[in-house]
Amino acid sequence: MGFNDGFEFFDIMFIIIPIFIVLVAGFILFTFIKGIKMWSHNNKQPRLTVVAVVVSKRLQVSGGGDDHSSSTWYYATFQVESGDRMEFSVDGREYGLLAEGDVGELNFQGTRYHGFTRNQAGA
Repeated sequence: MGFNDGFEFFDIMFIIIPIFIVLVAGFILFTFIKGIKMWSHNNKQPRLTVVAVVVSKRLQVSGGGDDHSSSTWYYATFQVESGDRMEFSVDGREYGLLAEGDVGELNFQGTRYHGFTRNQAGA
């Protein structure tokens, strides 16, 4: 039996590595296409302003610890007069200005949040 007889470990690497690269590239392409479709869908929707109540707020933190940075995503859930609830991603400043129970006008387009104008008390 010679050195090159039988199963070679490196032979299988020439199969696994290209498959892995194709899978990763496919995932990236799928995510990109999904984002483009959502962007296009939102652009086709009318921009609406409706009376709504802020019913909840939440945030999602990922990463962090030791010497690693963290990322925070902010969300607010609004309830409209029909009873339907919609959750939108908002920026940190907007998240800080919203309070549960606030009543006002919600401005949105599809799944895209454009703003919330609180009704002034006594107005």
